[in-house]
Amino acid sequence: MSDELIFYTNPMSRGRIVRWMLEEVGQPYRTEVVGFGPPMKTAEYKALNPMGKVPALKHGDVIVTECAAICAYLADAFPQAGLAPAPGSRERGPYYRWLFFGAGPTEAAVTNKTLGVEVPPEKTGWVGYGCFADVMDTLEKAVSQGEYLVGRFSAADVYLGAQIGWGLQFGTMERRPAFEAYAKRLQARPAAIRANEIDNALMPEQQPAAE
Repeated sequence: MSDELIFYTNPMSRGRIVRWMLEEVGQPYRTEVVGFGPPMKTAEYKALNPMGKVPALKHGDVIVTECAAICAYLADAFPQAGLAPAPGSRERGPYYRWLFFGAGPTEAAVTNKTLGVEVPPEKTGWVGYGCFADVMDTLEKAVSQGEYLVGRFSAADVYLGAQIGWGLQFGTMERRPAFEAYAKRLQARPAAIRANEIDNALMPEQQPAAE
């Protein structure tokens, strides 16, 4: 089976999270940029991701979609990078906890807040994240316990750290000192800097304004 890593992405998407993870892993990979709209809805691409969205990762015959899943997969596929606690380790518990807290409550709460979707106080028990304030408070406590989420840098920091960084950049998360300090630490990592440089170079050129 081929071990080639093929990364399907767009520089204006959540694919930036996976790019960062790939740079942390340090294995060679090939990038396929997929345009928004019709290119993502072709039969060829939807054979990789039926949702018609990026990112997607192909590793030999294995196809993985969803950012958190890709990050978790890469951490396990390349254990030499040290991006996940060893299988069977009790550290695996908090690692999974925060990785999926990012993919579940954080993603849902921030998306709803951005779209102006307010959950009535009497209905907070109906949604997995409860309320936006609870998610922010939980995140603040998590990133204040130490330098990283599980004692050392891991794929959980890539995924949740990217969400916090974007939230601060685009104003979709509260600007709390703990978030800013955590994001600053992560954004200074060499792999994060490389990933941003690669994706920024792939951004479409801005068209000059019409005169």
